[in-house]
Amino acid sequence: MYGPLHGLMMLGLEAQKVVELRLVRIAWGGVEGQAEMASMVTEKISASIEAFGMLMTGGSPDAVVARYREHVAANTERLTAS
Repeated sequence: MYGPLHGLMMLGLEAQKVVELRLVRIAWGGVEGQAEMASMVTEKISASIEAFGMLMTGGSPDAVVARYREHVAANTERLTAS
């Protein structure tokens, strides 16, 4: 239905919301800000390992982008719930 770049464009747009929410939480500081910085680093590392594994086992780049979008959606939900 959509071209192969659609998922990438949507990921970029959706990720901007997470960046905004995380920056606000970090700017507030305190324990929540520190926890957000720590989770941000660990999430990036685990997501890159997951993406590498998917590609090495024959997964498509589109599948990797779709999985990243799931992670971004989960972060948006978590950060807007508080």
